[in-house]
Amino acid sequence: MRKILQKLLKKPVTWLAIKLSSSPRKKQVFESLSSLLGTLKDARPGHPLIVPFEVDKGKFIILSDQHKGAKDLADDFRNTETNYLDTLQYYLDSNFTFINLGDCEELWESKPSVVVAKNRKTLEMEARFLTAGRYFRIYGNHDLEWSFDPQRILHLKPVFGPKLTVSQGLLLHCTYKEKKYSIFLAHGHQGDQRSDGNWFSKIFVAWIWTPIQRFLQIQLDRVSDSFELVDKHNILMYEWSATQKDLLFISGHTHKPVFASLDHIDRLTRQLEIARSQGDHVLIRSLEKEILNRQEEYAGKKVVKTMAKPTYFNSGCCCYSDGDLTGIEIENGFIRLVKWKSDEGKSTRIVLEESPLFYLFDLLESE
Repeated sequence: MRKILQKLLKKPVTWLAIKLSSSPRKKQVFESLSSLLGTLKDARPGHPLIVPFEVDKGKFIILSDQHKGAKDLADDFRNTETNYLDTLQYYLDSNFTFINLGDCEELWESKPSVVVAKNRKTLEMEARFLTAGRYFRIYGNHDLEWSFDPQRILHLKPVFGPKLTVSQGLLLHCTYKEKKYSIFLAHGHQGDQRSDGNWFSKIFVAWIWTPIQRFLQIQLDRVSDSFELVDKHNILMYEWSATQKDLLFISGHTHKPVFASLDHIDRLTRQLEIARSQGDHVLIRSLEKEILNRQEEYAGKKVVKTMAKPTYFNSGCCCYSDGDLTGIEIENGFIRLVKWKSDEGKSTRIVLEESPLFYLFDLLESE
């Protein structure tokens, strides 16, 4: 019966979902992000308080988009799990605060009970940060169900305990040169018509559309699957961040790392142009190979788009097919884009991009 219904309903339901949704629109993105930022600043109920830190002492690791699944062939996290556990152990031992930036679990494809049962070991490792008082969890569009108390209480709190909260965003506050600066964190689906804003609203998506999608095995609404949407989405995130005062914005969602408003493919492309101008054939081959390897996973593009203000960052994801993962570190006055490379069962931390926070703050001040 299920196969018959899937055959009959999959095509019309897919058509309807695409018809009623759309790529992100600037007006909705700006309004949604501004509204969330205002909510966090006001410290309204249901949201964590602003988290203060000292510029030269704060230590945060921001990871997103694990998409932990059911350990089946559709589970994007399977290849990354061992590397992810090693990564978390490093940051736990190094006294980092872990900010889990959404789409932590893949609840579009699998039921919460199945995902939690299959990923118990990984969730228990995350829970160790909460026990240490160093854990914040933010929900995205693929784990939207965690925004509801019944689902959290039933599935997550048996692992994490009663102190667990899941919010839509977070604000980090610091002071530099006697002036306050903010680092705003959200998953990044805000304002996206495919997952936020129209009648595919929060309740509909979590309680009606998600079960239908699971049953019919429809895979939609993953912005990272579209080269065009990834770039459009990241550009809109940047454009909004560039309108804010004294603020850096960090999101996930697209699976494509961005550092200081320039994505990693752009930086590799620039390095390749320099290597070609210098005739460095060894470096040319190395960069060409790296770009080729990452274009599909970063939804790479051929045209370099440079964004002017260093206000936007994207953590990338923790579900690359080769087992690698990327994230954003904030440590002792620096912000970094890091990659944890998985090579024959060994995890290696690689700094891809790095900047002193004070340098970015000075650039914001000079605008």
